[in-house]
Amino acid sequence: MAAFDTTRPSAVFSVNIFARHLTNIIGAVTTWNDARTTRNSLSKLSARELEDIGICYGDIDAIARRTTR
Repeated sequence: MAAFDTTRPSAVFSVNIFARHLTNIIGAVTTWNDARTTRNSLSKLSARELEDIGICYGDIDAIARRTTR
């Protein structure tokens, strides 16, 4: 007959927590980079080009935040 000691935490549980935290960190960095890229791309456009797509310079930060969520 086999006996299992269930009072010690499983190593798999620790690995899963680490993997989840690592995934969250990578996701946060990716989200930040996407917003940065969007902000930089829109900032390079002229006022006329921004007007053509229906935004102004004041909208750039809001659009960059919105595209990352």
